[in-house]
Amino acid sequence: MEPTERLDLAQEFLREAVFASRARQAAGTELARLARPRVKGSCGLGEAAAVELALTPRAAELYERLWPAGHAHLGELQAAMEAWIVAQDALDRDRNHYLKAFRHAHGFDRRAWDSARLVEYEAGLAAIARREDDARLEAARQLLA
Repeated sequence: MEPTERLDLAQEFLREAVFASRARQAAGTELARLARPRVKGSCGLGEAAAVELALTPRAAELYERLWPAGHAHLGELQAAMEAWIVAQDALDRDRNHYLKAFRHAHGFDRRAWDSARLVEYEAGLAAIARREDDARLEAARQLLA
């Protein structure tokens, strides 16, 4: 397998870890919402990242492709997965806070924004997306190291 293909698969593996954790987090957030009204200032992700290390079927498939003979240090792999899940949660919170602040400052209806405001909005989202892509790539490199 080519190194770039392994790196792509490792990034997909990390995305799967986040998907599984998000499902757990969503369930906890919904239960909290039912138990008490939404806290003002909340970004909708709950109080903290939920970490789920059980592999989805797709993550198990990716694991087999990445480490056909098994991973020699499962504790390190799980620590790397957990670190990425927490980092991704922080990036998602940054995105949510950016969206909320921008909309509060400029209105919620994007159709009412002038072209300069739309460019500013898209540039802010793109910057967050680049940070996320860079961080995921680095986390994938560490996963494979």
